[in-house]
Amino acid sequence: MSYSNADTGSKNADPYTAKNLEDPSTEEKVQDLIKFAEKNKFCLMTTRIADSGLLATRCMALAGKEGNGIDFVFHSNSESGKTDDLEGDNDINLGFLSSSGEWASISGKASIVSDREAVKKHYSPALKAWMGDLGDGVHDGGPDDPRIVLIRVKAVTAQYAISQATAIGQAVELVKGVVTGSAPNVNKLRHLSESEISQWRSK
Repeated sequence: MSYSNADTGSKNADPYTAKNLEDPSTEEKVQDLIKFAEKNKFCLMTTRIADSGLLATRCMALAGKEGNGIDFVFHSNSESGKTDDLEGDNDINLGFLSSSGEWASISGKASIVSDREAVKKHYSPALKAWMGDLGDGVHDGGPDDPRIVLIRVKAVTAQYAISQATAIGQAVELVKGVVTGSAPNVNKLRHLSESEISQWRSK
């Protein structure tokens, strides 16, 4: 099923995508995606709410990477709503966004990891502030606090747009587009398929 609200004949109805879409090597696409995620660190994580089926989005900080860099790891409180969501439906989306409008959308499968060695590998002392110390000698926000778990996101597909011009260059392209009606060539718009990601992960 698809949606269309225009009949443009032989003309491309989405000239921005046509002008900015790139398909370089898998290595270049993956490396640029990884660099972008590392640089921005914070993303929006979208899950499906366990009891209603609605979508919920939360801000998360990247804690680490696995799978040759293409899989992403986050800290979580085991008692939070997102862990309940993922127990019911492990489909997940990560949305990274920069202040200049660059973005990345990663669709994947999530798993909750409670193994203490894995948690300790990615542990940060800053978690103490978020977890709080309950004063019982166990739930203290430290690396052995059982509430601290990881959410491991195994990427399935990804799409992103990163800038291929300076801020001045982008402004010039946008002005030119307004004047001439031509779509601006300002981004590297790319897609990573499931097979490309799987191939990269197994390298």
